[in-house]
Amino acid sequence: MKLRNLLSLLVVTVLVGCKAPEPPINDNTLVTSQVNGVTLIHRHIVAVPKEFTPINDSYRALYAGSVLSTPDFGGKVLSELENGHTYTVLGSVENGWLAIAEDNQKEMLGYVPSRALVKSELYAQTLKKDRPRRKAAGKKATCVSVDSNSKACQKADSGTWIIN
Repeated sequence: MKLRNLLSLLVVTVLVGCKAPEPPINDNTLVTSQVNGVTLIHRHIVAVPKEFTPINDSYRALYAGSVLSTPDFGGKVLSELENGHTYTVLGSVENGWLAIAEDNQKEMLGYVPSRALVKSELYAQTLKKDRPRRKAAGKKATCVSVDSNSKACQKADSGTWIIN
């Protein structure tokens, strides 16, 4: 009887000490990192920035660009920005790049160059400023009669008089 109790106790002790194996880490595993006192939630494939300055503001994409895994053009393309779509800029990182998330979300998607986004309230003004402007029609030349057979005209752009 004592041996049976001892074996039962041994089996229980072994089973209690066992832990389920941790799931394997892949590119899509969510991880948490701390940079400059700020906690960032991101996929494992997204590199942790060396420097981070919080912004937490709404920005809009000026063009359809790439969201990269590192704050430089050598990173892996993770997704694409949608032209005109609103994103939350979590912060500014090294090399003048921005760490972004979906609108009103906290999970960092990756990095984009700062020229790819503009503050939401400045979006319409930025697009208007960027549109090509039509050239104003040239001013008409001023002409006067010199005698009955000829006339003199002044060029609008240079002010030079030409006798015809």
